[in-house]
Amino acid sequence: MNPYIGNSAQLAGVEESRLVGGKGDGMRLYHAFNGAGTELTLSPDRNGDITRLRFRGVNMSYLSPCGYVAPAYYEGTGSNWLKSFTAGFLTTCGLQAVGSPCVDEGEELPLHGSIANQPCSYSYWEEDETAIRLHFITRDEVIFDRKLVLKRTVTLSKEENTFTILDEIENTGDRTEPLEILYHMNMGYPLLDEDSVITIPSEAVTARDAHALEDIANWMHMEKPQPGYQERCYYHKFADQKGSAAIWQPKLGVGLEIQFDAGKLDGFVEWKMMGVRDYVLGLECGNCYPDGRDVMRKTGMLKFLEPGQTISYEVKVTLKEKM
Repeated sequence: MNPYIGNSAQLAGVEESRLVGGKGDGMRLYHAFNGAGTELTLSPDRNGDITRLRFRGVNMSYLSPCGYVAPAYYEGTGSNWLKSFTAGFLTTCGLQAVGSPCVDEGEELPLHGSIANQPCSYSYWEEDETAIRLHFITRDEVIFDRKLVLKRTVTLSKEENTFTILDEIENTGDRTEPLEILYHMNMGYPLLDEDSVITIPSEAVTARDAHALEDIANWMHMEKPQPGYQERCYYHKFADQKGSAAIWQPKLGVGLEIQFDAGKLDGFVEWKMMGVRDYVLGLECGNCYPDGRDVMRKTGMLKFLEPGQTISYEVKVTLKEKM
C-alpha cells in the first residue's frame, strides 16, 4: 500500500466508458494506462482491438474519417469493410479472409474479413504490481460453417513502456478451416509525417503492384499529405524469425518498435498511404499477404487449422524515447 495515494487508479489502471452519439453510440471502451507514459484505448465491442495509442501525451495512431463505428453498421460485402474501418492503432483482419474481396472455392469473401466488426462475447481485466492484463474472447462461429474462437490477452507493463498482444485461436468445429490473420497496425500524425524515420530490417522487399514498384526505392521515406495519393504496399521478408519494424519521430523524440515471430507471421506488409486526411502508415504483420484468400491458396501460403487445434500469435510493441 502506497501511503502517498488514495486510490491505485491515481497512477495506473483501467477505466471503462461508453460512447454517446454517432455510429459508435453505446460502444464500450477500456482506457488502460500504466503510469509510465503509455495509454491504450481498447474496444471490447470490436474484438478487443486498440483504437487509440498515446505515449507521453503524444498520439501515435491513426483514426480514420469514419471514427468509431459499432458492429451493427458492418456491411460484409465487397469492400464495404472500409465504411467501418476505424483503423486506430490495431484493427485485426481475418479470420476467414484477409485482403482483396474474392471467391475462394465457391465462398464469397469480403475485404479483410469480419472479425474486427464482431463484439467480444466476454471481456474483463485484471491488475497486479507489474502489469495490467485485458482479456477478450470473440466467437467467430457460424452454423454449417467455420467455428473459430479467438482468445486475446493484451498485457500492458507497469515496469516499462511495452505491451503485448497474445492471440490464441481454436478451431471448435469438426472440419479443417482456412485461417488468415493480419495485425493492421496504423501509425498516425504527429508520430507520422515527412520527417519520420522508418526502419524495417528485412532481407527482401517486393512491391504489391506496378504502381508501388515505380517508387520502391523510397519505401522507407514518408511524404507530406498529397491530394489524390494512391496507396503503395510493400511486402517484407525477414532472414530469420525475428521480425521487427520501427518508426521514430525526431521532432518529438518518440517512436515505437513492433516485434513478432516472422516464422509464424510470415507476411509483413508496409501500407504507405500519404493522402490528405487519409494519411497513415500501416506496419502489419500477418500469416498471409492481403491479395485475397484465393491467391494465397494458389501460392501455397494459405494456413489451415485442424478440428480441435489451437495456434497462438504474439506481437510486442515497445514505446521509445531513444532511437
